Amino acid sequence: MNDRLTALKLFARAGRLGSFSSAGRELGLSQPSASRLIAALEADVGATLFSRTTRAVTLTDAGATYLMRVEEILASLEEADHEARGTGELRGVLRVGTSSSFVLREITPRLSKFLSAHPALRVELLSNDRYQDLVAEGIDVAFRFGSLADSSATVRKVIDVPRILAAAPLYLEEHGTPLAPSDLARHAMIIGPAHLSPTYSFRKDGRVASVRVQSRLVVTMAEGAIASAKVGLGIVASSFISAKAELESGALVRILSDWDFGSMEVNALFVGGKTIKPAARAFTDFLIGELRR
Repeated sequence: MNDRLTALKLFARAGRLGSFSSAGRELGLSQPSASRLIAALEADVGATLFSRTTRAVTLTDAGATYLMRVEEILASLEEADHEARGTGELRGVLRVGTSSSFVLREITPRLSKFLSAHPALRVELLSNDRYQDLVAEGIDVAFRFGSLADSSATVRKVIDVPRILAAAPLYLEEHGTPLAPSDLARHAMIIGPAHLSPTYSFRKDGRVASVRVQSRLVVTMAEGAIASAKVGLGIVASSFISAKAELESGALVRILSDWDFGSMEVNALFVGGKTIKPAARAFTDFLIGELRR
């Protein structure tokens, strides 16, 4: 039974890493031992789970389907082990998916505290400014900004983040500072992931003001949009946390701060219908506590 469990853990990691040797190293197995275990698993299952070449190993269709089921089983077993220990100790691998900006600015500065509390846990940060596929990429928890499309995912709200406008002092010296939303129509706007629409709406004292802006620069990464604003290419729409460091240092100046530009939700997503890993639940609790404080 222990060999079968080891084989399933090895299979799950090899399926994600695309390498028997890398997965084996994580489990303390040599490459030949890892290959033998996978071959024995395939024989027991009665299906070829990997396509093998001299360069890499990739999951077959049967292997990809099997991986989803196996990861669910391993997560349930991890939950049972966690409850049985009763110590709160977290083990195994936690895969976290989110945007590059959120990883750089909010997760990594706090990660040491979490890892110190759980020395037996390994964390993998999957940083990408597109929406990751939780199932296909084996993500245990994903943190996403903005409204969510209908899905079967289990969602937990983390925090509301104000949406702001900001520009570099150099840009404002050359082009002037907008004093009302209508002034934005005459400025260079940087369209970024925080606000992809060319129509900006604001609220103040019960009034709503909308303006359609022009943009010669669209940046799909939050960090790229902020960097573009810092060198004076225009006014950027951003979440507050994505620009917080630049606002505090003076590299960017907030624009129209007396107008409400709305906010963005940050949500934690888990694969619906699956047991949530204890580590994913604990990390979400930790991050919520840190951000709300």
